[in-house]
Amino acid sequence: MLRTLVAALLVANLAFFAWSQGWLDDIVGVRSIGDREPERMARQMRPELVRILPVGDATAGIGVPEPAALTCLEAGPFNDADAATAQAGAQTALPGVGVTDVKTDKPAVWIVYMGRYANHEALTKKADELKRRKLDYEELRDNAALAPGLSLGRFDAQAAATAALDQFTQQGIRTARVVEFSPASSSHMLHIDTADASLAARAGALRLAALGKGFAACTKP
Repeated sequence: MLRTLVAALLVANLAFFAWSQGWLDDIVGVRSIGDREPERMARQMRPELVRILPVGDATAGIGVPEPAALTCLEAGPFNDADAATAQAGAQTALPGVGVTDVKTDKPAVWIVYMGRYANHEALTKKADELKRRKLDYEELRDNAALAPGLSLGRFDAQAAATAALDQFTQQGIRTARVVEFSPASSSHMLHIDTADASLAARAGALRLAALGKGFAACTKP
């Protein structure tokens, strides 16, 4: 029994050795060295035609489309009364396009005011007095209701302007008062957030009275 086992092991070792040397590949149908070099290289057909290209060259000319450039468009500004009409006109002219109304609230501006002076000479006299007191001031020129006049400061709340006036009064300024320089207001901008070149051309070509100057690239990203 032991002799038979030893003989079997010897035969098996001899068979494995013969297979590992490749002598039995055609008989057993299983290659001893598997599918690897150099045998796989030897089976190549016309390997001289294979050429490794850089990444940029490899993708060139295979029809990969460039991503469409998208931009933001805006029209306006519009006041509260005109914004809804402008938005409705834009959406009618550009069906299926999202046209959003972006509203910005602007608070009232209050000033500590001196004036209105009868002439420029009277304004200059008061300005010289403020210089001697080392107080900052602003000459008002573009506001027809307040010019010629002087502002001792601008504030976004009436209470803040009143507090500043109290301080000026303690410094001997007796003729100043708090006035509303500009009322609170709202402005509206119509936005098309993402427009491709085709939509940008269509929107830019719109000529609607309600849209004013029409759509253009957004001034802010």
